[in-house]
Amino acid sequence: MKTEVAVGDRMVHKQFPAISRHQLALYCGASGDHNPIHVDIDFAKASGFPDVFTHGMLVMGYLGQALSDAFAPSRIRAFSTRFAAITQLGAELTCEGTVAEIFEAGGERRARLALTTRDQNGEVKLAGEAVVAL
Repeated sequence: MKTEVAVGDRMVHKQFPAISRHQLALYCGASGDHNPIHVDIDFAKASGFPDVFTHGMLVMGYLGQALSDAFAPSRIRAFSTRFAAITQLGAELTCEGTVAEIFEAGGERRARLALTTRDQNGEVKLAGEAVVAL
């Protein structure tokens, strides 16, 4: 990691491959979230959607993985997100975090990161922030 960190620096960047039906099924099993909107195409269509779509928490998990790849979990002080849009099957997600603020707290130098997860079309699927110890 860089020793000098400034507002505007990109500190988190990770790309993920396209989300597949198989991956959604695996996430259902791992999470216990078996909502048919995520795995049953007939149910999704009957609900007014063109196809199943990704669990929001799976997308959040990707962002959390990108954050913990960039910063050791022991340095993460806060992590919060809000869902911005449905993530479609086949989405190729990119997670990024840039420094929004540098400050002192709890006797340590910290950075507040602005976080986003976007699909291959640039649409924001998830937005949030993290606070990390520098």
